[in-house]
Amino acid sequence: MDDVDVVLPCLDEAAALPGVLAAMPRGYRPLVVDNGSVDGSPGVARAHGAVVVRESQRGYGAAVHAGLMAASAEFVCFLDCDGSLDPGVLPVLVALVRRGQADLAVGRRVPVSAAAWPWHARAGNAVLAGLLRRRGLPVHDIAPIRAARRTDLLRLGIVDRAFGYPLELLCKAAEANWRVHELDVEYRPRAAGTRSKISGSVRGTARAVRDMAGVLW
Repeated sequence: MDDVDVVLPCLDEAAALPGVLAAMPRGYRPLVVDNGSVDGSPGVARAHGAVVVRESQRGYGAAVHAGLMAASAEFVCFLDCDGSLDPGVLPVLVALVRRGQADLAVGRRVPVSAAAWPWHARAGNAVLAGLLRRRGLPVHDIAPIRAARRTDLLRLGIVDRAFGYPLELLCKAAEANWRVHELDVEYRPRAAGTRSKISGSVRGTARAVRDMAGVLW
C-alpha cells in the first residue's frame, strides 16, 4: 500500500530508530518528527529511509501534529519510535479503518514483562482509561499506537500540544461518535540506550497525567 503515512515523534531515539524503521511494513512511509534531538536522530532516520520533519516547539502533541500536517496519505498511523511497539501490527489497525469497521483503531499495550511498563505508568494509564470508559469510550489504554483517516483526524481539531494530545483525541472521538476499535498489541522494553520522557520516571508520569487531566476537566 502507498496510502499510509506513519508519524513517529522523536526526541533522542537514535539507538532505537534503525530497528523501528527496518520493521516498517512495506509501503508504509515513515515520517520521523524530530523534536529537538541532540543525539543525531535526524541523520539516523534519513540514513534508514525516513522522511524527517522538524518541529521546534517541544511537546509530544506538537510533534504528532507536525507529523499529521506533513502527512499526505489517506491513512495516518502514530507510533512511538523507541522500539517498544512492533510496526508490523500497523496493517492490522489500518485494515479495520479501511474496511469501515472503525473510525479509529488503537493498540492496547500488553507488556511482555514487568520491566516493559513501570508500575507508575500503568497506574496513571489505568486511571485515565477508566475515566474514558465512564464517558462511554470502550478503551483500556491511551493509545500510543493508532490509525485513522487523515481528513477525519484534522476535523477533530485537537489543540493540545503536550502529553494531553492522545487523551484529547480520544475525548473528541467519543464526542464525534466515532467507532473506536481497541486491539491488544505486544509492549516490549524500550531499545537499549533510550529512555522514556514519560514513563521513565515518576515525575515524567505525573507530568503526563497532569496534562491529560487538564484535558478531561
